[in-house]
Amino acid sequence: MAGCDSLSLIFWKIFHRQTSCIMNAGVSETMPKDFTPLKPDDLCRLIDTHSATLVLYAKQWNADDAEDVVQEAFLRLVKRASWEGKPDNPVAWLFTAVRNEAIDRHRKDKRRQHHEKQAATERPVWLETPPDATLRLEELQATLDALPMEQREVVVARIWGGLTFDEVAALTGDSRTTVFRRYNEALEILREKLI
Repeated sequence: MAGCDSLSLIFWKIFHRQTSCIMNAGVSETMPKDFTPLKPDDLCRLIDTHSATLVLYAKQWNADDAEDVVQEAFLRLVKRASWEGKPDNPVAWLFTAVRNEAIDRHRKDKRRQHHEKQAATERPVWLETPPDATLRLEELQATLDALPMEQREVVVARIWGGLTFDEVAALTGDSRTTVFRRYNEALEILREKLI
């Protein structure tokens, strides 16, 4: 992770911007009476003292994104502190936030991998035509052209382009879930029209 100076500066700017918005909106009356702000020195100390340990902890679930998980936890700490004040035990709070974020990301990765593996093993029936079938290229092209652009793009990139769902998601700027849903919807339409 980056040094304390750059991280704490980024987090402190976010905190300061949110706190200013709260005070300007007149929300300060609704803040808890025991509101204790998170000071920049406190944040810097937390980053210096615990970030490496938190990264190691996050790697238990997600080795590739461990630093991102920890940065997200620190960001959530700053956001929380701007609304509710500093937690009673910031270190325990950070470990909980890292654990929750790491587990969420791990679950998302497993779901994505499961969907991709399932989609990769399922061959589209409408493409596997027996030799005596009369499916013509023009029929396929017309059916593809009838699909909404978003679905057609996913199908062509996935089947003929050989791209993974991650690659299609990056290409289209959509989430993996959205790409997977569009792919399955398009396959259903193609099956209905071509089989």
